Amino acid sequence: MADNDVIDERGGGGGGFPGGGGVAIPGGLGITGVIIFLAIQLLSGGGGSSYGVNDPFGGSSQAPGASSPRGIPASQDPDRDLKDFSVYVFERTQQVWQKTFQDQGKPYQHAKLVLYRDGVQTGCGSATSAVGPFYCPADQRVYLDLSFYGEMQNQLHATGDFAWAYVIAHEMGHHVQEQLGTSSQVSQQQQDHPDQRNALSVRTELQADCYAGVWAKTVYKELDPGDINEAMNASRAVGDDRLQKEATGTVNPDTFTHGTSAQRSKWFKRGQQSGDPGSCDTFSGNI
Repeated sequence: MADNDVIDERGGGGGGFPGGGGVAIPGGLGITGVIIFLAIQLLSGGGGSSYGVNDPFGGSSQAPGASSPRGIPASQDPDRDLKDFSVYVFERTQQVWQKTFQDQGKPYQHAKLVLYRDGVQTGCGSATSAVGPFYCPADQRVYLDLSFYGEMQNQLHATGDFAWAYVIAHEMGHHVQEQLGTSSQVSQQQQDHPDQRNALSVRTELQADCYAGVWAKTVYKELDPGDINEAMNASRAVGDDRLQKEATGTVNPDTFTHGTSAQRSKWFKRGQQSGDPGSCDTFSGNI
């Protein structure tokens, strides 16, 4: 694993980015709605701009990167253990997919993991931590604010180390889609059929869940009892129906972009049970 596959920007003086309107961030886990809602509830008056996951594969600019990305010395890092675990999961996931591609005679380009605080500049635009973990296909990077671990536990009630591992594996699933050309195909279909944009987004996200399950299968023998249940619970926790209900008290299936709790856990389980990426065809038939 190349050392430069992990970029720690947390010690760079904050993730400064221009204020103002939201920027479409692709490849997110789908938790934006409830996090934004809960954040607004903590504010006394005033509006707020939402960084929405509106275009699952939008953006074409190159990532500017940090001018001087700096990590936090291990002895001073309050999230040292979580960082180490996150990097471990990322690297193991990358190794699994690299081998899978090599076994199939396909080229594979490494993703990179960017750790940041509060906000970050990406190849897909600027984003705040409110969007949750996400993948940007324009720079092929997974973006992760470690504070989301607490959000998962306290607000989404998705606890456990393997729930966190599922999050990272899901974002790496988007990298697999980028490598296979699925991303560009979906983007083109969304442009050609705007009325199917949300439906195509749902199928894309469910496939990333299935790919996360495929990775889980490769480490199954190393897991403690209940680890898979943690991941299943995490996949259910970020279902569109549950998040909408939490945020607004109502559910509108026409606006779903990531799939229901039942769909997300179903496709993660399918990948985990089969261990075969070929079982993750969410674009054919019913989901």
